[in-house]
Amino acid sequence: MRFVTPALFPILLMSAAQAAPAPAPQAVEIPLSSGVLHAQLFKPEGAGPFPTVIALHGCGGLGSRADSVQPRYRDWAERLLKSGNAVLLPDSYGSRELGPQCRVKEIHVKARRERVTDIAASRAWLMKQAWVARNRVSLIGWANGASALLWAVRPQAVARDAGPDFRAAVAFYPDCRISAGLGWSTRVPTLVLIGANDDVSSPPACRQMVDGAHGRSALARIVVYPGAYHDFDRANTPLHAVASSTDAAVPEHGHLGTDSQARTESQKEVAEWLAR
Repeated sequence: MRFVTPALFPILLMSAAQAAPAPAPQAVEIPLSSGVLHAQLFKPEGAGPFPTVIALHGCGGLGSRADSVQPRYRDWAERLLKSGNAVLLPDSYGSRELGPQCRVKEIHVKARRERVTDIAASRAWLMKQAWVARNRVSLIGWANGASALLWAVRPQAVARDAGPDFRAAVAFYPDCRISAGLGWSTRVPTLVLIGANDDVSSPPACRQMVDGAHGRSALARIVVYPGAYHDFDRANTPLHAVASSTDAAVPEHGHLGTDSQARTESQKEVAEWLAR
């Protein structure tokens, strides 16, 4: 009979954790004024209440035929889940029987309109769940989803119910050009993360937007990662490709190498921001 020495226990536990299957999300339906918003929910075991993050997909959509949640969003959901958060991922496109909206000329689901409605509906649904820490509901979004987030946290978009407002918000490489031109401000502590070499979104516009909000809004902060491109936080990012975009349709790309460091640093930034 072979015995395992105490020094090997950490290694074996780590191997077991790596081999464990990823948790499957739960499909939920959220009422809209017209129709239903389908969403995927990652929730810790137990009764809660849990801090909860509403995660907003980019123009590529939430999932695919093979998977209800794309690997990048699943990776973030699992990361947030391990730190004790529940994660709700509303599907703005699939719920309206639409596929990816990148480079689509006629946009039917706009970041500043339908997607803001989806954010409000998701929050209202969460406020009714007993397992939710109602004063610790935050937002995180990528590209088009981040652009929607910027509209949702403006003072003009405050919820009309008596429930607590969002705790915090994190926007990965949003299109800031319209918001900067409108004199954007936020009622919620908002963190903007973007690569200095992002040629899809505009780092200068995001800097202008955040700097312009200082002194007349809640805390707003921007982190610009040197050498990083659009989509830098995606695990196993493909080679970078130049693409044009609009506020409502932001393609998703990435760059190997320089994006890896930005991805690691952004994970720390997000954890610290949501733990505030």
